[in-house]
Amino acid sequence: MIEIRFHGRGGQGTVVASKILADALAMEGNYVQAYPEFGVERRGSPVVSFIRIDKRPIYDKSRIYAPDHVVVVDPTLVEAIDVTEGLKEGGWIIINSDKKPAEFSFPGKFRVATVNATEIAVANKLGTLASPIVNTAIVGVVIRILGLTKLESLHKAIGDAISIKPESNQKAAAEAYARAAAYC
Repeated sequence: MIEIRFHGRGGQGTVVASKILADALAMEGNYVQAYPEFGVERRGSPVVSFIRIDKRPIYDKSRIYAPDHVVVVDPTLVEAIDVTEGLKEGGWIIINSDKKPAEFSFPGKFRVATVNATEIAVANKLGTLASPIVNTAIVGVVIRILGLTKLESLHKAIGDAISIKPESNQKAAAEAYARAAAYC
């Protein structure tokens, strides 16, 4: 089983990112769970979303305390919270950032990948300049770095889940997927 925790802020598409990823994985015969952890969050407040992936049915419905990988949709959260909490040794930390992976220092033995999903979202006119929606770009990076699913499945999941600018979202995912290898 693979468990991933997403960290973001309300309004960035963090919850939708985990759902799109789950849908793409399910299309390829995987069992998946994707669910958010909500409180009284508002736009801009930190949010957490989880996804579990397995080849067998998943019965565990609990919060993920020891993820295999972490995705950070908003880079300001790296300084605000401990995004590595419970992260398994050797796990990936995938960060939406214009910084190089070597510029991040985390306690423990983790692998870091970065991509400027914000720049990709803005270039594809996703959201606004002040509040870009980076979810599809970040998922493009996630599937490339972790090798979870095919880009074609992700494009289908995006088309099924997103009614506003689906082609632009698919383009953002493909661009991030293509650029991902350079950010490890």
